[in-house]
Amino acid sequence: MSSKLSSLRLHRVLSVATALALLPAASVLAQVTPAASHTPPDDTPSIKVGTVIYANYTYQDEPTAKDADGNTINPSSFEVSRAYINVTGNLHHLVSFRVTPDIAGRFATTVSSTVTGGAPGEKVTTTGSTNYDGNLVFRLKYAFGQFNLDDWLPKGSWIRLGQQQTPYLDFFEGIYRYRWQGTTFVEREGYITSSDPGIAAHLSLPNNYGDVHFGVYNGDGYSKAEANDQKSFQIRGTLRPLPKESVLKGLRLTAFYDADHYIKDGPRDRFIGSATFEHQYVNLGFDYFTATDQTSGLPTGKKVEAEGWSFWVTPRTKVGLEGLFRYDDTKPAKNVTVTANAQRKRTIIGVAYWFKSEKKDSAAIMADYESVDYDTPLAKPNEKRYILNSLFTF
Repeated sequence: MSSKLSSLRLHRVLSVATALALLPAASVLAQVTPAASHTPPDDTPSIKVGTVIYANYTYQDEPTAKDADGNTINPSSFEVSRAYINVTGNLHHLVSFRVTPDIAGRFATTVSSTVTGGAPGEKVTTTGSTNYDGNLVFRLKYAFGQFNLDDWLPKGSWIRLGQQQTPYLDFFEGIYRYRWQGTTFVEREGYITSSDPGIAAHLSLPNNYGDVHFGVYNGDGYSKAEANDQKSFQIRGTLRPLPKESVLKGLRLTAFYDADHYIKDGPRDRFIGSATFEHQYVNLGFDYFTATDQTSGLPTGKKVEAEGWSFWVTPRTKVGLEGLFRYDDTKPAKNVTVTANAQRKRTIIGVAYWFKSEKKDSAAIMADYESVDYDTPLAKPNEKRYILNSLFTF
């Protein structure tokens, strides 16, 4: 009986010892699975909601205005110039989306001025909405689906369908961070728009040498309906010549072209060439553009050619203080006799403070001065204003 018990005990001891001896091997086997050398893509649907707010106070030094009693005043106002609600998400690691309602101020009164002269029928018409009626308008800024091509092409390559960013401004605003002070040069002059319905593709070049972004769009911008059968082809190519250099990797050279038509045989073409530089202590850029506009393809249709350039620099410190200097120079109708070489010149000088947070560039305030000078043939009063701007993003 005792021998049987001893044999049973020995068997149990050997079983336990064998199990303990196999534990490390089992652990290793548990770690080395068919998926251990490859992390599968995450196809879990997700959604994020954020917001962007531009709020400001503006004091207009020139031109003055008249109040209801006829008193001469300097207009001033607090405004929310723009507010976005960003809804973004992933449906699959290859499929994402974005929906952004745009809440903007509505300008109710449109003022037009026409200057005639020179050759018969030659004229320049400037149109602008000047009276802010206090209401806010809800409209759609972005709404698109994106098919990511990262499985086959360099990361950041994709195809988009829907209402989306146009190629130049989407790129440029990542370097020039002051759209909340006012729109960028060529957009503010009215020659390009930031969003438009269409289909587009983006290709990242290997080793961070640059990218190409191109697409076909309606051409009239997100705030207007398509007027006819004409479409806009837009393409931007950016080269980073020295992506491995410690300092010069911040240099980028960019060319953008927009081939469009108002109507058949009525061209609406734009070209932009720019050089930008990014550094820890300064961002700067130079932009040059040309534009051709002919609103009618009939023999009586007149072609208007414009050109301009802009230089800007934003020196910064480690404590959040940053400066802005920008100078824009535009000839809006250089080939029209009455306005030949007449210039519109804009100067912006400001000081900003960016609050430090885990999310970069999430909040900032800025005090700035802006002036716009018009040559006499453009028949518009000069402008001077002082602005306190703010940015909030989440």
